[in-house]
Amino acid sequence: MHESYSNPLAKRYSSKEIQHIFSEDAKFITWRKLWIALAESEQALGLNITDDQILELKKHQNDINYSVAENREREVRHDVMSHVYAYGEQAKSAKGIIHLGATSCYVGDNADIIIMKQAITHTKKMLVTLIKKLRDFAAEYKNMPTLAFTHFQSAQPTTVGKRATLWLNDLLLDLDTLNFVSNSLKLLGCKGTTGTGASFLALFDGDENKVFELEDMIASKMGFENCYDVSGQTYSRKVDYSVLSLLSSIAQSAHKFACDFRLLSHLKEFDEPFEDKQIGSSAMAYKRNPMRSERICSLARYVITDAQNAALTASQQWFERTLDDSANKRISIPEGFMAIDAILSLYINVIGGCRVYENVINKHLNEELPFMATENIMMYCVKKGGDRQELHEAIREHSVATGVDIKQNGSDNNLLDRIIVDPRFNITEDEVADLVDAKKFVGIAPLQVDRFLTKVDKIIADNKDFLGAEVEIRV
Repeated sequence: MHESYSNPLAKRYSSKEIQHIFSEDAKFITWRKLWIALAESEQALGLNITDDQILELKKHQNDINYSVAENREREVRHDVMSHVYAYGEQAKSAKGIIHLGATSCYVGDNADIIIMKQAITHTKKMLVTLIKKLRDFAAEYKNMPTLAFTHFQSAQPTTVGKRATLWLNDLLLDLDTLNFVSNSLKLLGCKGTTGTGASFLALFDGDENKVFELEDMIASKMGFENCYDVSGQTYSRKVDYSVLSLLSSIAQSAHKFACDFRLLSHLKEFDEPFEDKQIGSSAMAYKRNPMRSERICSLARYVITDAQNAALTASQQWFERTLDDSANKRISIPEGFMAIDAILSLYINVIGGCRVYENVINKHLNEELPFMATENIMMYCVKKGGDRQELHEAIREHSVATGVDIKQNGSDNNLLDRIIVDPRFNITEDEVADLVDAKKFVGIAPLQVDRFLTKVDKIIADNKDFLGAEVEIRV
């Protein structure tokens, strides 16, 4: 029986790793680590906390007694105090010093920062792995000419690899943003109910230096260099906005790629990976829909709009604290990361296993290339003694006639055939073939790819420890 709602981000799309990062175990174990760090630091600064109390806290760090906490929360309607109570039931000798001087946000906000940092690290692994996959794709196809589009209308040719560098460059911008956001994260620290540290000042008998030292010690124990200098009861909710904006940025890049891929799939130039028994349509058995790229777009739109949750929350935090952020954060941040995990998994899968159909690409290119080559043909014929004005008029006549033939009759592009048999051009079939070689119309695209990938290779080398993320597409 499946009688209750199950979040599809967990059931269908995201990895077990990102789900674990946002799991109840990860959250409440982090809370207990923070309580241990608080107790150890307070002991080191002179408070009456014993080694045995700290050892007992550590003994029960990972075995959360959920049923005790849940029963207690039904009575007191407070999640943090319920877990303080449950922890004290296990570590009885330390019951009186758990959470000493702290407010709920000491564990809640600090744990949120720690978990978001871990989730960003996971996202970086996915992103760097994708960058490497896309780098290899661009290198493989750097010389293959393809029809470029502006406004989705035929334009000057580019190469398949050069187009891929556009997708890749967006991801590099995202990587820069990711590093900035990750490096800027700090702990809330232990600033008390309104951010003044008053409760800790009282614990340390008015010694303000110990209040500052306490924060530094806790930050160090939890793997951070420092805490935010000032806050109310919570860290600024603009931090959450910067994190979800990062995810939105990655989603934008993926959405752009997936849209391009869907259009190329329609043109039959690209295909997604497609399993032997995969069904493309329940009605049309011949269909090969780009469902993975469509799913990227679908999830990406969710992530892009998800950033507005944090923007609205940050703008409406009253004075030192209000609680209208809590329920929203519990949903928007984990789901944003789970959706990005699914998006990057799909992106890696698609670019790593797609098929490129060179013959179709050439067919589309050759349908448009004659029009693009007319100026080169005219200049070549002028050098052979032709009259520039006469040739210009001849090209106009043949181009108009060819265009009408293509659009009204569905004919192939026969502009070059018209030019070859027109004596005004005095040009042979071999000469025309040489002038319309597609490689002569891509400019310096292959060189641009080479120069760009040299920089990409350095970025990949600098981030080699983040390579190798494994992905599994479940549906």
